[in-house]
Amino acid sequence: MTNPIVSTDWLAEHLDDPRVRIVEVSSEIEDTTYRQGHIPGALRWFWKDLCWHATDREFVTPDELAARLGPQGISADTKLVLYGDPVQYGTYAFWSLTMAGHRYLSVLDGSRKKWIAEGRPLTTDIAEFSAVEYTPSPSDTRMRLGRENVLEHLGDPQRLLLDLRSPEEYSGERVMEYGKFDHGAERGGHIPGAVHLYFKELLNTDDSFKAPEQLREILNGVGADPERAKEIVCYCRLSHRATLAWTAMTYVLGYSSVKIYDGSWTEWGSIVGYPVEK
Repeated sequence: MTNPIVSTDWLAEHLDDPRVRIVEVSSEIEDTTYRQGHIPGALRWFWKDLCWHATDREFVTPDELAARLGPQGISADTKLVLYGDPVQYGTYAFWSLTMAGHRYLSVLDGSRKKWIAEGRPLTTDIAEFSAVEYTPSPSDTRMRLGRENVLEHLGDPQRLLLDLRSPEEYSGERVMEYGKFDHGAERGGHIPGAVHLYFKELLNTDDSFKAPEQLREILNGVGADPERAKEIVCYCRLSHRATLAWTAMTYVLGYSSVKIYDGSWTEWGSIVGYPVEK
């Protein structure tokens, strides 16, 4: 398996490579931060506009992805490097576009934060590229699970449910990690049987992934060990933070049976009749 996680050194060396396109994936609708400075050559998308269906709460399909990327100069053969603002939006887009079938996909280790911390160049120039043809590839949704599957397997000793939210969210004190408002689900708590691991435990202070031996020790500490759990299912509030753990386990550690419950707590915490623990 080719490791799709690229370093800031690698990206710095490929800024002018015509075979590479860079995309900043933002949590904010407005592009203020991007216009103040971004990695040279980077295009910018609000995360929903890149990763979601235009109207349904569903993910972008291969055909929809072609319609979004082709006009921006990205073909099916382009190496696409994603970075998040903040970091988990990069891994979320990486996961979503993996399902949509883009074959040459990478995510920048440390995202925007590490790039800036290292004093690397930023620009206010808005990148423009000529439209190209994009031929879609088949989708691959093997790494995604729905609520019915999670409910049916509650208590399954072969499956570990891993909650990547903050301690306050896991305990039920809050349903949203931060901010003035506390919304996103009707109930607080966690899925029965889920173990907790705050996603930031997997990162260094510059938002890069910790070393493989550190990641393995941290994950083993909560039972996220493929020797003990045949399958590991990650979730958070909207699955952004869960994708960071999925990326670390799948591509840093090489685990083969990691999936994401993408409805996460926003869905589970609001469904009538679905059990909750606090």
